[in-house]
Amino acid sequence: MATQSESTDKGVGLALALSALAVIGALLMLTGAPDVTAAWGFAAAVLFSSLAVVGIHLYWD
Repeated sequence: MATQSESTDKGVGLALALSALAVIGALLMLTGAPDVTAAWGFAAAVLFSSLAVVGIHLYWD
């Protein structure tokens, strides 16, 4: 007996969106190098990249 399964790409889309935000954070870190802005850029890059990994694992079938 065949069963039907439905697969979505939510994890991939979420990971791509969060990865784009991580890249923006990394660019902010690069452009604001000697200032506190670089620290906020680094924090954003680390946060969004870890959330991208969580998104992939959360929605992976």
